[in-house]
Amino acid sequence: MDISEPTLAWLLASPDPALRYQTLRDLTDTPPADLAAVRARIPHEGLGAQILAAQSEDGPWRRPDSPDWLPTLFMFQLLRAIAADPADPLIQSAVSRLASGFRWADDLGGKSFFDGETEPCINGGALAAGSYFGRPSHSLARNLLAEQLPDGGWNCDAPQSQRSSYHSTICVLEGLLEFEYAAGPNAPLTPLSAAARLRAHQYLLDRQLFRRASTGEVASQEFLQLAFPPRYHYNILRALDYFRATGLPPDPRLANDANQVIESKRQPDGRWLLEAAYDESLSFPFPERCGAPSRWITLLALRVLRWHRTPRPGTVRLTTRAPSHPA
Repeated sequence: MDISEPTLAWLLASPDPALRYQTLRDLTDTPPADLAAVRARIPHEGLGAQILAAQSEDGPWRRPDSPDWLPTLFMFQLLRAIAADPADPLIQSAVSRLASGFRWADDLGGKSFFDGETEPCINGGALAAGSYFGRPSHSLARNLLAEQLPDGGWNCDAPQSQRSSYHSTICVLEGLLEFEYAAGPNAPLTPLSAAARLRAHQYLLDRQLFRRASTGEVASQEFLQLAFPPRYHYNILRALDYFRATGLPPDPRLANDANQVIESKRQPDGRWLLEAAYDESLSFPFPERCGAPSRWITLLALRVLRWHRTPRPGTVRLTTRAPSHPA
């Protein structure tokens, strides 16, 4: 797709190297060496530096009047979302402190962060971040696979509910995809995980990413809001970016509705607005303001639309990884 020079220049004018890195990686043909130089700045500037500075010496992230697991999970997920390099020494130090210093509450199993707790939406996030940062948990992936519901998705209210939740399903899908990348194609769980994801794809695609299967009506107006960071919340931009990350060709069922919604929200200046920011569990306020032009939403929207119009079958481009990483 065509990206206007003013919009691209606006994205690259961001003071945050994390946003500049993903813009260059996903929307331009910047050489790998130049990409690496920008990425190396992420732990030292912008959101990356803020996240690392907010981590306590004993491992968790904290926030007043909040249990430690909330900011820990969502700050660590945000570190993944901004594409921090797992090999960076500062990142490795943060991961090691989290591994040694955090345990889920006893009533949630009392395990390490990377082995998760009891709810699939939370465990999907833990698996995604843990796998991305080099700590894939086979036991956690196995538990999530066992919890898939007959209709293809997941729900934190199961087994009482046997109907899948959009929110839980997108969290688990992201976790399983990241797990497959980290575990590798020869790991015993990888084909099982891939098959489970394909069943969950049908759950979302049969609903055109945001509709009720029974009536075709919009399942929730929240699903149409463009949000970053997402916390556990589902929205169509998050779902489209997940499908882009799989490397699969765009499904025709994505074209008529979800992509048109994204297109319709583009402003006359080529930018998109931040419509929601689920930052209530972060250790600091998210720097973009709801209702204002958002570089993060604009980046996500442009790369999703670019993928849909110029697909590259067989190429996996994870949202948080460089295109050169193997599938």
